[in-house]
Amino acid sequence: MKLFTSLKFALLAAITSVISISAHPDDVSGLYALVKRRMPSHSNAFIFNLSTTASSDVDTFKMRDASHDEGDGNANIYIECTTISACARGLYTYVTEFGGVDIWWTGSRLDQLPYKLPIVNEPITRSAIVPYRYFFNTVTFDYTTAFYTFDDWSLLLDWLALRGVNLPLAWVGYEHILIEVFREVGLNDAEIASFMSGPAFQAWNRFGNIQGSWSGDLPTQWINDQFALQKQIILRMVELGMTPILPSFTGFVPRALHNLYPNASIVNGSQWAGFPSVYTNDSFLEPFDPLFANMQKSLIDKQIAAYGSVSHIYTLDQYNENNPYSGDLGYLQNVTSATFASLRAADPEAIWLMQGWLFYSDETFWTTERVQAYLGGVPGNDSMIILDLYSEAQPQWERLSSYFGKKWVWCELHDFGGNMGFEGNFVNVTAEPLRALTSPGSSMIGMGLTPEGMEGNEIIYDVLLDQAWSPTIIDRTLYVSSWASRRYYVSDLPSSAVNAWEILGATVYSNRDPSSQATLKSILELAPALSGLVRTGFSPTLVFYDTNTTIVPALRMLIQAGYESKSLLNIPEFKYDLVDITRQLLVNRFITLYETLVATYASNSSSSATIATVSQPLLQLLRDLDELLLTNDYFLLGRWIGAARRLSYGNTSYAALLERNARNQITLWGPTGEINDYASKQWGGLVGGYYMSRWETFADYLVETKANGAAYNATAVANAMLEIGEQWNSQTWGLTVGWESVGDSWSVVQALATKYT
Repeated sequence: MKLFTSLKFALLAAITSVISISAHPDDVSGLYALVKRRMPSHSNAFIFNLSTTASSDVDTFKMRDASHDEGDGNANIYIECTTISACARGLYTYVTEFGGVDIWWTGSRLDQLPYKLPIVNEPITRSAIVPYRYFFNTVTFDYTTAFYTFDDWSLLLDWLALRGVNLPLAWVGYEHILIEVFREVGLNDAEIASFMSGPAFQAWNRFGNIQGSWSGDLPTQWINDQFALQKQIILRMVELGMTPILPSFTGFVPRALHNLYPNASIVNGSQWAGFPSVYTNDSFLEPFDPLFANMQKSLIDKQIAAYGSVSHIYTLDQYNENNPYSGDLGYLQNVTSATFASLRAADPEAIWLMQGWLFYSDETFWTTERVQAYLGGVPGNDSMIILDLYSEAQPQWERLSSYFGKKWVWCELHDFGGNMGFEGNFVNVTAEPLRALTSPGSSMIGMGLTPEGMEGNEIIYDVLLDQAWSPTIIDRTLYVSSWASRRYYVSDLPSSAVNAWEILGATVYSNRDPSSQATLKSILELAPALSGLVRTGFSPTLVFYDTNTTIVPALRMLIQAGYESKSLLNIPEFKYDLVDITRQLLVNRFITLYETLVATYASNSSSSATIATVSQPLLQLLRDLDELLLTNDYFLLGRWIGAARRLSYGNTSYAALLERNARNQITLWGPTGEINDYASKQWGGLVGGYYMSRWETFADYLVETKANGAAYNATAVANAMLEIGEQWNSQTWGLTVGWESVGDSWSVVQALATKYT
């Protein structure tokens, strides 16, 4: 009760100081379109009413049964709300809590809503506990959505809207307008092309980390197509009650601008991630130079002309893993003061949104004094929103005194590079946001998701967005049970299916180990070596739970459920989870096989024949894993490469460029492996066609050196792995190779479960 009381006062404080954003039209047609899109047989079953009398300072919906209302007699559920977003959340509450169905990353199951809609016996009223529910990381636009079509975006945006997200980032198509601004100040196309990065790497160009493309110049077709796609995305966001956060001019410019404006204040940014200077050290036009304000106004004016006046919130990150020119407090304050002035000159109602990742990633530089000076350059506390990007593991809001009064959002980062290992912490994403909201002097105004990629672990993202609508801490056991029941929507759902998720919820999704609070990466995805693969800390690979008491019983229970209810085998999410949990079992087993191989090699008594023998189970596991992954479309390398190639619409050279981008990102990540394997994936075709090759080469090398009595040469091994990566990156696929799943997941899962448990 004490928490609830404190929360009410915190919510009232947030409401009174909420940042003003542009109101959306009082038009609920987007909600009716969503119903028709996802629940066509119930397109007349809902009435939405946007209240004109209730305060819209807090998102609230009221839901009741309308079966007996006067009218055409078709409507069953009446949802009144203060905002379109609240109505969408009301609709989601009905379909999940009464209809028992849901919408997932793997697709919508909302069309399975019962023909005769369940009755709402008592009216329901609920409110969000924070004004804003945020979604996206700048890098999500490359690690996940780089090759999305509008159909892909449509599913994701419906997923967001129904869960109550009202503040999404909207980066797509930025380059089209930025290039127009560059041309306007005198840069030619060749000079601009040398600055723009490839389709799968644009986020880091936007951040000022990299420039140029090692896979070929950014094609005009890509630029134009993405701009057209952004117009569709923005329109849909607004229809669904969301305020898109739009890009702005950051200050990162082509090097040629030095020559055009020799007196302009242009400095070079720092080197990023070991990239050669030709691809990094971006030029930065300092905000207090008059040219910066001119370019800012030009960009924002062009956006308004393209999309309409749909938002006053602009994303702008100047020092993401990129050190400022000076650490002088006055300099830092002048940078933000001039930056904000440029935004307000272009849009008198502009609000600056920035990711707070820099304050954690370079904590040595960003002392509390420097952060205070940097934020202090922006006048008032309602002019800025800071994303506390990694709140679930490395929150900065306490160290920085709730960002010295600036508004901020509690965020769950997770899923570095789109890695796929099971990990999460129910306590951190439920209790901790409430604690932050009720802390003395808190200026928190939102909760959000900032995943680098979206590859599994869906439950841990769902719970945070649901917590944003609950004034009390969500009970994990009840939540997991309800979540699993919706995920496997069958009338005869066995308890074993729910029990499987209860085990996972209590273990792999209740991680209390601070050294591994990020999505786990498997060592089989890393370039083979004798040491350094099993690790904790950033991008951990050391499994923090006991596989035999977590993954094994959960998998067995899910298989048992499949035997008890054959209808489960027709549920896409059930088949996905069978593969996913089996995948996790195998990659965990790989660690022991690897450690056995290393220990055997280190033994003076071992022979080359012994090394060859102990390497075989490791290589066989990779074959088994690849066979498993190839049975499900969502675990295919071909799904990623196919999505890229399809955007070429038959243009062979363009398709090849898109594929090179797709391949390079998930492997070498750079021209020569600068952040090799950072965005690695456990995908069918990638395991068998790439990781397998590396581990076979590694095993053969160990056998050879043991036979010859030669010393292990780490540099030679690393060079061999780089050569394999370069060869694999240079390949291209045909139009259909590897794009479709092969084999039966159910039978393969059963065989592997028997073999590896």
